[in-house]
Amino acid sequence: MQNTNTLKEKWMPNRAAEAIIRAEKIEKYYQQPNESRIQVISATDLSIQPGEILALLGPSGSGKSTMLRMLSGLSTPSAGQVFWHGSPIREAEVNVSIVFQSFALFPWLTVLENVAAPLQARGVSPAERRERSLRMLDTVGLDGFEAAYPKELSGGMKQRVGFARALVVEPEVLFMDEPFSALDVLTADNLRSELLELWTKKTMPTRAVFLVTHNIEEAVLLADRIIVLGRNPGHIRTDFRVKLPHPRDRKSATFTQLVDYIYKVLTRPDVAPAEAPAQAAGPRAPEQKQRYQMLPHTRPGGIAGLLELLLDKGGRDDMYRLADDLSFEIDDLLPIVEAAQMLGFLHVEEGDAVITAEGTEFANSEILRQKELFRDAAMAHVLLLRQIRRALETKSDNTVPEDFFLDMLDEQFSEEESLRQMETAVAWGRYAELFDYDAGRRRFVLPDSQEEEAAAGEEAH
Repeated sequence: MQNTNTLKEKWMPNRAAEAIIRAEKIEKYYQQPNESRIQVISATDLSIQPGEILALLGPSGSGKSTMLRMLSGLSTPSAGQVFWHGSPIREAEVNVSIVFQSFALFPWLTVLENVAAPLQARGVSPAERRERSLRMLDTVGLDGFEAAYPKELSGGMKQRVGFARALVVEPEVLFMDEPFSALDVLTADNLRSELLELWTKKTMPTRAVFLVTHNIEEAVLLADRIIVLGRNPGHIRTDFRVKLPHPRDRKSATFTQLVDYIYKVLTRPDVAPAEAPAQAAGPRAPEQKQRYQMLPHTRPGGIAGLLELLLDKGGRDDMYRLADDLSFEIDDLLPIVEAAQMLGFLHVEEGDAVITAEGTEFANSEILRQKELFRDAAMAHVLLLRQIRRALETKSDNTVPEDFFLDMLDEQFSEEESLRQMETAVAWGRYAELFDYDAGRRRFVLPDSQEEEAAAGEEAH
């Protein structure tokens, strides 16, 4: 998602400390013919404060989505009351939007028309609808896809349209009902980080976010406050603030402690929950947002040849002299040097290419060991190759379509360059035996799974 200028605050400053939505003793139950009740949610107090992302967790059947519907005004509580800025929600002019798990786009409308739909329902003029919709599409990184239809988009892009449609009305509260659960692991991670970037930089026109999720790490990663529900009937088991600064480090001790704490609350319904772990704010975690490196368009054999030549020259040589020795133009040599540098096999110092210890081992090794070293270096240093491999390991069938990664590359590179990046990634990944590539189906495949598939086909015959 791209940044735009911060939108002006639309609400009165004297409301800064007031709860936007407040629920008092709300319940949800269904009356039965024999006058008994099926209680879904017991009497519950809850508030949504300005300036916070509130995550609601709970096991299946605890009433998470029911709670969202009551707080957003879509459903009326069986008992109790929901207030919007102190007024009963049924009597107030409520300004909320909802992002659903299933995208919920109109397939017969273009991307622009889908985003503009809620504005049209509110009677906004065509010119203003178009202007606001285009601005929001640019905010979520979909500039250029205005005329596309949902069937032409990947899952991640469809959900971006969902975010744009929800935000175009400039809601005071954005409700999200498991918005990332229908997406692939990598797409979901990208959208989470981009949503968080819009929120922390105040470039999304909303004052509070209410997130329903079943993903514990997602809640700790995003939320300023977490509520965990119990079930039979739904009730609040714990409500605590997350004080860790953004962006958050999943590997930090405090992050892990919070995840463990929530897991225990969810899995031990008969045990009274302890207090949430103490959290020291500590220093800000380093920026975690990752961008794809521009892979130099060279083959592993060229890298190996360069390192062997450099080793013969004592491990260091002037790059222009190296190009001369190879009968290369300097522009032909530079991509090979850049690739070796990216993999940690050499570094450039005052115009000289200097081989590293890893590069020396690579140049001195037999072909099978070179493949191992190349594989380790690629996984450590090349984001795209690492993501392809991990996606293959995550999928139950160990295959992933090429288009999945091209969609993500297209967000950073031109269409032509994305295809060239993919071609280089395929060459490197095949050499390192990280994956195989089925050109006919345009899919990546784990090497072992492809052999098993072939063996199964032979047995069938």
